[in-house]
Amino acid sequence: MTRGNWLAKVQQVWPWLAAICTGLLCTICFPPFNQSWLCWFGLTPLIAAVWFSGQSSKQRWLRNLLLGYTAGVVFFTATFSWLGSLGVLYENFWLRGLSLLLSIYLALYFAFWSWFVGLVRPRHFLASWRNLMTAFLAAVAWVTHEWIRGWLFTGFGWDGLGVALHSTWPLIQIAEITGVMGLSFVIVFANVIAVTTPIRLFLEAKTRQVRPHFDLTLTLAGIVGLLAFGLHVAAIPKSMVLARPLRIAAVQADIPQQEKFDPQFSAQIFERFSRLSQIALRSSPPPDLLIWPESSMPDPVRDPNTESNEYVTQFSASAKADLLLGTLDVEDRHVYNAALLISGSTQQMQIYRKVHLVPFGEYIPLRHSFPLFAAVASKWVPGDFDAGMDYTVFRLTNDDVQVAPLICFEDTIGDLARQFVLRGTNLLVDVTNDAWFLRSAGSRQHLANAIFRCVETRRPMARAANTGVTCFVNEFGRVTQMLQDEGGSTFTEGVLTGEIKIPTEHALTFYTRHGELFAKLCAAITVIAIIIMIGVRRLGRGVSPAPPSRQAM
Repeated sequence: MTRGNWLAKVQQVWPWLAAICTGLLCTICFPPFNQSWLCWFGLTPLIAAVWFSGQSSKQRWLRNLLLGYTAGVVFFTATFSWLGSLGVLYENFWLRGLSLLLSIYLALYFAFWSWFVGLVRPRHFLASWRNLMTAFLAAVAWVTHEWIRGWLFTGFGWDGLGVALHSTWPLIQIAEITGVMGLSFVIVFANVIAVTTPIRLFLEAKTRQVRPHFDLTLTLAGIVGLLAFGLHVAAIPKSMVLARPLRIAAVQADIPQQEKFDPQFSAQIFERFSRLSQIALRSSPPPDLLIWPESSMPDPVRDPNTESNEYVTQFSASAKADLLLGTLDVEDRHVYNAALLISGSTQQMQIYRKVHLVPFGEYIPLRHSFPLFAAVASKWVPGDFDAGMDYTVFRLTNDDVQVAPLICFEDTIGDLARQFVLRGTNLLVDVTNDAWFLRSAGSRQHLANAIFRCVETRRPMARAANTGVTCFVNEFGRVTQMLQDEGGSTFTEGVLTGEIKIPTEHALTFYTRHGELFAKLCAAITVIAIIIMIGVRRLGRGVSPAPPSRQAM
């Protein structure tokens, strides 16, 4: 192969390798790898591929779409590889490819952003204001696609780029204003500047004309400002924050998914919950609130004809603590995934029915419209749950504490959690069952996404998982306690007891009051930018060059 042919091959291949590199770098930012520092550079290979390749392509816009789509397929397939655990659980080969199937859809959002980045590519890189404008537009477009991904077709907003910073607590405090998507904005902005800065330095070295780099300076100053804001918020003296302690015990029973609803294992399930709960109740001081995870009992607790009803009724009557547990609930032939609170003193029951259901997990979309598809899917989802209609806030025996009983993935949805806080909640509780995903990274990614609900609303959270991650999180998004075995694994049975500070003042954050206002503003700016850029380009193509004058001829 001649040198010229070799260079031509490299020029053809490197953009696609760069797109794959972006997908892999973004994947490594999230659990189980948790290399969050890579998020500041993860998008740079894709940006470079879009801007500096395909100049001779007749349909460069389509090429940019495909580059983004490639990066998206790699990212979502690798990041959500834990979905393949369902194939292991059900011993089904095809279920192991769920992440690839999901990525075929989710990668469209990456493709849109890649196309948009090509649309706003600057003509040169020597002007700070132009680089800042490009970074701003790329960042608002990224926020737009993350926001749409979070609600379109019921939404799957897991692992937005800002979630990569879940353990960097000083930086994430801005989420009380913008939500987690504000962090995604900052990360994408920095990625664009990370591309334009070395190009600008190279061009200045060639021309020997160095100008002030306001684009880089302002970007770094902004990140430092976010750190300072976070440190300032966390440094507010505790004496200025009105809060009262609440003793909580969360039980993690670690019941295998195949056994949870099998009648022959009911006695073992009851015995395990009794044994672990007694450990919690004997602690000194005893807990005010005892939490069991999602679907903790093998059949509906409120049905007086079930073993679960008899067991839970007898247990709660002997326990002095309030008991919050996940259960199935049946009424008028409707089946709900529900949370139940039984008051320790009065035995009064409060019920919350899950509002946001998981498609293909709790119901099959369009089940009755596509019978053949439904027949195949019904092997794993035999019947549909019904969605609840009310954001029911539980009131504990101590009237000062009002609980948001989030179920499973509901703690990953910012707008849903804020609805409870608007109704008076001062404690978030999530009951979940991540046993579906065995010992994969799914439960850790679940926690990483859930942490931001605490920062957005400034409310602490207690999580009780059947297995996975049972923990307590404070209002700054810091995990204060976590259930682990001697080897550090969270996949174990046990009970987590501790004290959580419950705010007694019902102050509302900007995010709680206004929701995804920041994301909606970004979407509006993106639409306006697309209209302007497309209009300018069409106008440019429509202007033909002026004919040469006779003098020039």
